[in-house]
Amino acid sequence: MEERAGITSFKGNPVTLLGPKVTIGDMAPDFRVVDTSLQPVTLAAFAGKTKVICTVPSLDTPVCDAEARHFNLEAAKLPDSVAVLFISLDLPFAQQHWCADAGADRVSVLSEYQDRNFGLSYGVLIKELKLLSRSIFIIDADNKLSYVKHVAEITEEPDYAGVLATLKAEISTKEIRADDICGGY
Repeated sequence: MEERAGITSFKGNPVTLLGPKVTIGDMAPDFRVVDTSLQPVTLAAFAGKTKVICTVPSLDTPVCDAEARHFNLEAAKLPDSVAVLFISLDLPFAQQHWCADAGADRVSVLSEYQDRNFGLSYGVLIKELKLLSRSIFIIDADNKLSYVKHVAEITEEPDYAGVLATLKAEISTKEIRADDICGGY
């Protein structure tokens, strides 16, 4: 298993990510996770859509909660051709409760608890913590990576403006009016 250090830290302490480095221009690796009903979900479930995939350590933490709520609000402004996914190692039952409590109805919340397939395929499984790092991937409708960002400090929120600007550019190439998405970001 490939190990990569120096990419991110947790509370100021460097951590090691397990899995390969995926980069912009790569074809997105397939993955297998489960939804809140314990049904399997793969990359193919979002065929033909632009995918924003956010990995977080746990929705039951303040930063992950804030990030997911932020993207849930943004997802409401996006066309149906965009899917926003949150993947964590939280149990599906806990994710379902989080969605209900947060009113999150625009993001797909998926669990990696069964075999850590996503984390190992995308290189975001933290060796020391056995959690996923805070990372964001944008995958175009043809399953090519157009954005890859590992947040340098896991306890900090991502660069929302950077993510949304990249997404806006991705969508505008599909001839959707950029003014109609992302609240003018």
